[in-house]
Amino acid sequence: MTKTTLTQWDVVDHLATEEDMALYLEACLEENDPALLAAALGDIARARGMAQLARDTGLTREGLYKALSADGNPSLATIMKVMGALGIKLHAELVPARPA
Repeated sequence: MTKTTLTQWDVVDHLATEEDMALYLEACLEENDPALLAAALGDIARARGMAQLARDTGLTREGLYKALSADGNPSLATIMKVMGALGIKLHAELVPARPA
């Protein structure tokens, strides 16, 4: 019998560039799930460095971890602070009307 070793997969290990982070966030935004958005921002924050993000936003590290988790429910103000500190912006796009 062969012994198999598994390692835990973490998206942070695959967010090496700014483009990786932007594409990941864009894919998560397409799901239209607020919890996923918060978790994705948390992943990007971990990839960049949570301590530095806390300093840049004026929020505590612990508060950021809590708000930017899948169970978190950050305010829009927190999301905007985080996105600004990460150098990321949201944009609006019209959704085509569904045929009647």
